[in-house]
Amino acid sequence: MRFFEVISPVLIATLAAAQRIQFGFPAEGTSIPAGSNLTIEIDRPDTLSASKEVALVLGLQTCAEAPCPPPDSALGTTLYSGGFDPQFQIESTGKPPHQNFTVFVPPTTPKGTAQLSAMHLSLIGAGPMPFMELKNITINIV
Repeated sequence: MRFFEVISPVLIATLAAAQRIQFGFPAEGTSIPAGSNLTIEIDRPDTLSASKEVALVLGLQTCAEAPCPPPDSALGTTLYSGGFDPQFQIESTGKPPHQNFTVFVPPTTPKGTAQLSAMHLSLIGAGPMPFMELKNITINIV
């Protein structure tokens, strides 16, 4: 019994780590014109554990006049909310499963530093167990 009390948290943490997303594009510090389309690539490394993608939310929080708030307190303007279905692409060898989203950066977005956030929700394991994470990068609005 003690074995399962110790191994279960480790197994859950390992399964969750395998599900983590990352920004494939844009890169940290990229300059994006206000009033333009932006392609955002979200990567999710391949995994052997069972998982079901539930949703993805992409947000843009301006930080031009003050430090950005912690991403878990404000996502800013919602650029996308909906399904997430990362796939391998035949023509992009070496890339993990990913999905591209083309979003519109409002022309009224203040110039300067901004935080691009991705909130990811999935179900993992045989249970399944809910898994939510929040990733962000800093970009520049020009």
